[in-house]
Amino acid sequence: MEFELLHTDVNSRARAGKITTDHGVIETPIFMPVGTVATVKGVHQRELQQEINPDIILGNTYHLYLRPKTEILKQAGGLHKFMNWDRNILTDSGGFQVYSLSANRKIKEEGVKFKSHIDGSYHFFSPENVMEIQRTIGADIIMAFDECTPYPCDYKYARRSMHMTHRWLDRCVEHLKKTPELYGYSQTLFPIVQGSTYKDLRKQSAEYIAGVGAEGNAIGGLSVGEPAEEMYAMTEVVTDILPVDKPRYLMGVGTPINILENIALGIDMFDCVMPTRNARNGMLFTANGIINIKNKKWVADFSPIDEMGHTWVDTEYSKAYLRHLFAANESLGKQIASIHNLGFYMWLVREARQQILSGTFYDWKAKMVKQLGERL
Repeated sequence: MEFELLHTDVNSRARAGKITTDHGVIETPIFMPVGTVATVKGVHQRELQQEINPDIILGNTYHLYLRPKTEILKQAGGLHKFMNWDRNILTDSGGFQVYSLSANRKIKEEGVKFKSHIDGSYHFFSPENVMEIQRTIGADIIMAFDECTPYPCDYKYARRSMHMTHRWLDRCVEHLKKTPELYGYSQTLFPIVQGSTYKDLRKQSAEYIAGVGAEGNAIGGLSVGEPAEEMYAMTEVVTDILPVDKPRYLMGVGTPINILENIALGIDMFDCVMPTRNARNGMLFTANGIINIKNKKWVADFSPIDEMGHTWVDTEYSKAYLRHLFAANESLGKQIASIHNLGFYMWLVREARQQILSGTFYDWKAKMVKQLGERL
């Protein structure tokens, strides 16, 4: 993997760059649609590729390991071939999913024993077998195994967890050297900064991760319930330390405003289930604010879903029709809303990139943040 930093905004830390892997170019800043179980919910690959058009999507190690299972993915030739996706894929390590199973998992130095949410069977993740699983899945960018701490989190626990995450990272790096790539293209490991919302721990973790010399770095353990101001403060601490010439990935973030504020702090890569999850509940993101399409005010509004929209659904369908689909509980409504939201997120990061390259990002971002929070 190669990363080229093209331009940095003069009034902020916002960057425009280019990541190149064996599956193509990723222009940054980038949002990665979440394809948890080898699908971005409600969206065909053809729509994803031709309408939403992301350079990279995200898959989930925990879910793919449980279903369809890694042996099926290996027989298929990896996740790209299994889901018919010829662009980049990033897989998370399963650390966040293990964190979310707090009632059904036990964390030790050796790894994590957890109970499947599907059938109740017990499984074990270690740094070593998570590297093997991600080799088999075959993503272009793979994540080190870490522990994602909850919020709020006791300082002593956060410090102990951070040091264990660092030790797990060392084990990931060593085991990856012994585990060959399976499908004829290279895979790149990103380590993960932890430390909860404690500035000294975040600084210590960022220094440790920077010292590993990986081709890219991630920031985990944020967007787990802490106030946005704390997220931004921790991101700023970390981006002060992580190498300028490597891509920075803020995991699990977030709202459109979160994304713009973190781009301004020097983040290059984002992922979040929010565009599709909120879409399924009738929330549409637009450049002028948020639409709750279930509201009665749209019942006879025959204007396009979004006149400034960036996918075909935005002008093909009216607000009244989409509201009707939600009122009738038709699955097509959720599909249309999902395509719209993903298209909007892609527009947002690509427009941010153009504003950075043009030297106008700072003022544009300030205007957009005001508009994005409006309720229409």
